[in-house]
Amino acid sequence: MGLPLNIMAIVMFLVKMKVRKPAVVYMLNLASADVLLISVLPFYIVYRFSGYKWIFGEGMCRFVTAAFYCNMYCSVLLMTSISVDRFLAIVYPVRSLRWRTVTRAWWVCGVIWVISLASTVPLLIREQTMFEPLLDITACHDIQHFGFHFQFGFTYFSIVFPLFNFLPLFITIFCYAGIIRSLSRSTFDRTHKRSRAIRLTVVVLSVFVLCFGPTNVIYLIHYAQMGKYGDYSVYLPYTLSSSISSINCCLDPLIYYFASSDCQRHVYSLLRCKKDYRPPVERKENPCTKRSATREDAV
Repeated sequence: MGLPLNIMAIVMFLVKMKVRKPAVVYMLNLASADVLLISVLPFYIVYRFSGYKWIFGEGMCRFVTAAFYCNMYCSVLLMTSISVDRFLAIVYPVRSLRWRTVTRAWWVCGVIWVISLASTVPLLIREQTMFEPLLDITACHDIQHFGFHFQFGFTYFSIVFPLFNFLPLFITIFCYAGIIRSLSRSTFDRTHKRSRAIRLTVVVLSVFVLCFGPTNVIYLIHYAQMGKYGDYSVYLPYTLSSSISSINCCLDPLIYYFASSDCQRHVYSLLRCKKDYRPPVERKENPCTKRSATREDAV
C-alpha cells in the first residue's frame, strides 16, 4: 500500500502541484523518505520469514538498519516541520509570509536529511550482525554483543529517543493546539478548516503514538533487560513494534491529504469525484476583505 500511495504522491507534487509552496516541499521529502523505507522492507521480510536468519551479509545489515532508523528520524522531523508550517500559515498568516518560502523550506529539508543521516552513522560503523550458536542463526541488529557494543547501543538510543520523539512530539502538539484554537476564534470558513485541522492532528499524533513511540521505548527496555539479566522476554514485543512502525508509510499520505487543500482538489480530480473541476478564480482585493484573503492564500 505504501509504495503506490507514495509514488502517486511524489508524481502529484512534482507534476500537478509544481512544488510552489513550502508545505509541498516538506510533503515531497516525507514521501521520498517513505519510499526509502519501503525499498529496504523486503530484506526485513525475508529475514523474519526465514526464522531470523540474516543471509545478506554484514554490510547490507548495516545499510538496512541505518535506512530504517533514518526514515524514522527524518519522518518525525518532517512531520514536525509540516506542523510548524501549518501553525505559522494559520496563526500568523501575514507575518510569516517572508519566512515561509520554498527556498527556506528546501534548506530546512536539507538540514533534516543531514541530521537524520548523521544520526545513523554510529549504526553504520558498528558491527550489527551476531551469530547465535544455540539457535544457529545470524541476527541482524536484534541481538547485540555485550560489553562495549551493548553499552554503546544503550547510550545511543537513550540520547536519540528524546531528541527525535519527545521534543518533536511536544512541538507538534503545541502547533496543532494553537491551530485549532486560532480557527475556533476565527469567523473565516471556521467549520471546514477546523475539522480538517482536527483530522490532521489525529493522523499525526497517531503516527507518533502508534509507529514511533513504542518501538523506541520497547527497544530501550529490551537493551536494559539483556544487559542486566540476560533476559530476552521483550524480544517478541520489540519485533512486533518495529514491524508496526513501518505502517507510517501508509499513514503519511493522509497527512498530505489533510495538510493541503490543493492536494485534496487534485485527489478529487484524480478520482473523478468532480467531473468539471476548475481552479479557483482569483479575486481582486478590497480593503474590507484584505485580512481574510491573506489568511486564505496563506493556508
